[in-house]
Amino acid sequence: MKFHDSYLLLKKHLKFYCHEIIKQIKEMDIFWNTIAQYNAGTWIYQIFISVIAIILTYFLFKHPTQIVKSGMKLFLAFLNAWIAIVYYSIYCEPRSYNNMFVVYWTIMALFWLYDLFFGHTSFERSYKYDKLAIILCILPFIYPIISLVRGLRFPMMTSPVMPCSVAIFTIGLLLAHSKKINIFLVMFLTHWALIGFTKVYFFQIPEDFLLASSAVPALYLFYKEYINSNLHISRKPKAKILNLLLILLCCIIGLSFTITLIHELCEMPRI
Repeated sequence: MKFHDSYLLLKKHLKFYCHEIIKQIKEMDIFWNTIAQYNAGTWIYQIFISVIAIILTYFLFKHPTQIVKSGMKLFLAFLNAWIAIVYYSIYCEPRSYNNMFVVYWTIMALFWLYDLFFGHTSFERSYKYDKLAIILCILPFIYPIISLVRGLRFPMMTSPVMPCSVAIFTIGLLLAHSKKINIFLVMFLTHWALIGFTKVYFFQIPEDFLLASSAVPALYLFYKEYINSNLHISRKPKAKILNLLLILLCCIIGLSFTITLIHELCEMPRI
């Protein structure tokens, strides 16, 4: 009787694990198929969007007039709306979680439209973190190169106009112009960096590991600047304590990324 019960329990567990494996394989297939369909259907638009991003970024760094600043905010609102509507609502409709991310990126687009009229982000250069900021702005354009090196081929590969690449490009822009920023926008970008980190494991996208991990020092600098700029305001806990908590948080995130990278390296087949 005990043997029979053990057999039924083992059978139940095996059935559950097989179901989960099949479910994960199906989700991965859906994930990559939607990316392929998105790239095949929008590649010409992605090139056009990328060219506009390069031109606006150049003028924002070299000739930051009020028209250029407003143009960049309008472009970022459009870019976030593109991710919400075109990427998630249209091409990623087969994914089970697409509606949640449509709302998420729509909120990001509304943040930029709000900022266009109320000016919470000034786009004033701080000149403190230019090197890191420029690297972050360039990374989205290296995104497809990494996919090609991995052996992926168009259209089933990553591209510059995708959620994580848009997020890291935005972080780079804000880091270069960190004198006055919308802290709520930064919080949303922090959340997306963590989402990108989870996709490294579940959908086998090491490109997102690169983007998510590179965001950690940038996010630390954002919050550090925000805390330092508000030292005159009386608050509990004190600024030094907040800074220590911030360092601890970034260390935990960085450690999580490191563990994931080691796990991925251990999973790689040996030659």
